[in-house]
Amino acid sequence: MTDFDFKRGREPVPEKWEGFAELDRALAENRLTEYRWKKAWADPINRIVMIFVFVLLAAFVGYVVISDLIIGH
Repeated sequence: MTDFDFKRGREPVPEKWEGFAELDRALAENRLTEYRWKKAWADPINRIVMIFVFVLLAAFVGYVVISDLIIGH
């Protein structure tokens, strides 16, 4: 239950709203995630590992699609 549920009409509303604080935190975490992805992509070893993992995942998805949809077993 939020703090606003207990407020009556006479009390002032606080400046920090809970919903906006959550939104601000989510935006900050997204910026950190974007920074980490860019930093990982800049490192040559991490770039090779990321490409390998993405190719491996794409191969698995391709296998599942071919196995289930085309062959139909």
